Amino acid sequence: MNGSSKISSKRVLIDDKLVPATITFENGVITEIVSGLQDGANSYGNLVILPGIVDAHVHLNEPGRTDWEGFESGTKAAAAGGVTTVVDMPLNAIPPTTTVENFDTKVSAATGQCWVDVAFWGGVIPGNENELLPLIKKGVRGFKCFMMDSGVEEFPQVSLSDIDTALAKLTGQPTIMMFHAELDTCAAQSNGGDPSAYQTFLESRPDRFEVDAIKAIISAMSRAPDVPLHIVHLASAEATGLVESAQKNGGKLSAETCFHYLTLASEGVEDKCTLFKCCPPIRSSKNRDGLWNALKEGVIDSVVSDHSPCTPNLKKLEEGDFMSAWGGISSIGLGLSILWSQASERSITLADISRWTSLNTAKQCGLESRKGSIEVGKDADFCVFDPEASWEFDQSKMFFKNKYSPYNGMKVRGKVIETILRGNCIYRFGEQFSKAQGQLILEPRTT
Repeated sequence: MNGSSKISSKRVLIDDKLVPATITFENGVITEIVSGLQDGANSYGNLVILPGIVDAHVHLNEPGRTDWEGFESGTKAAAAGGVTTVVDMPLNAIPPTTTVENFDTKVSAATGQCWVDVAFWGGVIPGNENELLPLIKKGVRGFKCFMMDSGVEEFPQVSLSDIDTALAKLTGQPTIMMFHAELDTCAAQSNGGDPSAYQTFLESRPDRFEVDAIKAIISAMSRAPDVPLHIVHLASAEATGLVESAQKNGGKLSAETCFHYLTLASEGVEDKCTLFKCCPPIRSSKNRDGLWNALKEGVIDSVVSDHSPCTPNLKKLEEGDFMSAWGGISSIGLGLSILWSQASERSITLADISRWTSLNTAKQCGLESRKGSIEVGKDADFCVFDPEASWEFDQSKMFFKNKYSPYNGMKVRGKVIETILRGNCIYRFGEQFSKAQGQLILEPRTT
């Protein structure tokens, strides 16, 4: 909305504390924050006002695989979960975001279709090193590569020498290099087990893959120490010690994990239930506890959805074949309730969750000057949340395109009541969505 407006609540997250506050914003930017509830403000009573979530790992798949997901459906689903910014991964759209020409195609497809703000990651594949600096100038926030087969032929995996080549190009640039950190150094073959058994799939992607990949990344880091490096969707607690050691030694290494790795466990995955397949795989409950510990200790510093949907036929729902099913979990917009439902048993707070899903993700993609916290000068992006609400996920009512999820039927605490993007309500529970008001973030990164 244009002009000056005010909102207030008895519980606003300011500087990691829930306090009574009134927020004034003008032309989409926060201009004043004062203690207490002021007259004339739109009051949310006892509902919590959080910063809008920044989901830094989302596959929107348009163009080329829009039947998997699209900018309209994916960003609506994000808005319904308090997400105000997503960063789109360079795959699985066709073409992938690996050249300037392909990036322009992606931007054209996204224009006018977004309910939340959208930024973009670029991709590193063999031979595209001369595209990297032009992509930085076009506004991509950083680059992702795969150290194993990505599952789509247009985004091939990189070798260790490809990584060194890319890092040499990126040295001194305002960017970040991110890794799908699985590496099969022994060229493991299928174990020949029953493809409908989850254990067969789990054994085909052991912890060793993540451990060996992160060892290789740390080695590469020593040859390009000025480039920030990031491990996406860390799933193995065995690997967290390597990350911690590199950080303590001054390495610019960060890591994220995902809602599903913090919530689900292999013991609860039934055979043939391919909704649970993702790469790296969901591991044991003991492993899950290890990830939580690393997160609370700051070794892992962010949590994202890694929303990676596909059509039902590719998920092999009828056949129940884990080895041939597409690997990905649909969860965009569900994360706040998922994490908050773990709060009491894990001794975590809404401030912790906001730090992991908003502030730190904004820093990862170089958007901390605009996003990630409620501060004067930042965008007026808010999630209005009822932490006392209890409800049950119903996949038929989810807003992403292909309505199936391993969270279907899960009982959770906390519901997003309203989502505000740059001062405008884009989602209110029980009502229709607003018109598309999301912007494409295309200005070059500076940090």
